[in-house]
Order: sequence, then structure tokens, then C-alpha cells
Amino acid sequence: MAQFVAFAQGVKVNGETVLAVVNGMGAFKTRALELLQENGIHDPKPGMWYSQQAWLDTFKSISINIGPSTLNVIGKQIPESAQFPPGVDTLEKALASIDVAYKMNHQGGEVGNYGFIQTGDRSAKMVCANPYPCEFDRGIIQAIAKRFKPKDSYGVRINHDDSTPCRKKDADNCVYLLEW
Repeated sequence: MAQFVAFAQGVKVNGETVLAVVNGMGAFKTRALELLQENGIHDPKPGMWYSQQAWLDTFKSISINIGPSTLNVIGKQIPESAQFPPGVDTLEKALASIDVAYKMNHQGGEVGNYGFIQTGDRSAKMVCANPYPCEFDRGIIQAIAKRFKPKDSYGVRINHDDSTPCRKKDADNCVYLLEW
């Protein structure tokens, strides 16, 4: 599946998550609301549900008209405004919880997933099989890694695995390699 194309008709995303687009645009909040409206999402509110395809169309508009780096910034906002399960207190648990949180914030059909695979004591792989753009997923992973970085680690290195297929090239998923 390519990025920006919902896996199923009728899939919805909650208002809290849609509002992350607005918050992620910072000083350009008015432009974010305009782009959402141009794509069929009018005055988003928490507790309401909106078409995932309309939201993805907004992401595509942002990528084309503003730039893909903005999608990364928006992704970093998602953990701030999306619902996450309780009890998450380590980087590994946080990365594994991305899939749970993703599914908590979507409804109405196949939405894809975020797969966490521990590859070593201080390494992991995230397989992002969903319709969102690469830069957005990278932002989500970066925000989680920053928040839950182990105390004995200087940082978390996150690299898109360019040796694997990519959604930018119509693949089913993107893979990110993490080390800390």
C-alpha cells in the first residue's frame, strides 16, 4: 500500500488525533485548519470521529504545499495528544504501545499497524504498516524515544532502513532501525 491511501473505506480517526495536525503546525495553525477544511474536515473537536482518508488527504496537501518536514513535526505531536495505554515506563514498552495507541485512535476497519521487534539488548526494529507518510511515522518514533530514553543512554538513534521497501515507493510498510 502506498502512503496517503486508507486501507479501507469508512475508517475514522478521532478528533484528538486530528487536532495534532493543528498543534503540529505551530504558528501555521490557521493554515492547518484551512487544509483540513479543504479536505472535508470542518472544525475538528475532541471526542468526534473524522474520515481517515480526508485526514490523509490533508497530510498529502501538507507534504506538497508546505513540505514533508512538517509531517515529521506533526508526528512528534501525536504522543502529546493521542491516547496511550497506562503502565508504559520503558522505551521497549513505549515502542510496543504505539500499535495499541494507534488502534485506540482509529475505528471502522483495517487501519494497519506498528510492529515492534526487539533485535538486541539496546536495539529494535519498528515496522510501520499503515497509510501514513514516512516522515510522520519517524516523528512519532522520535517523540516516544525522546520521552522514554533509558537514563543510561545518551540518545536513541533512529534510521529509516533504506535496504527495505518503502511506502514512498508503494510498498506495504517502512522499517526503522533503533539503537540506544
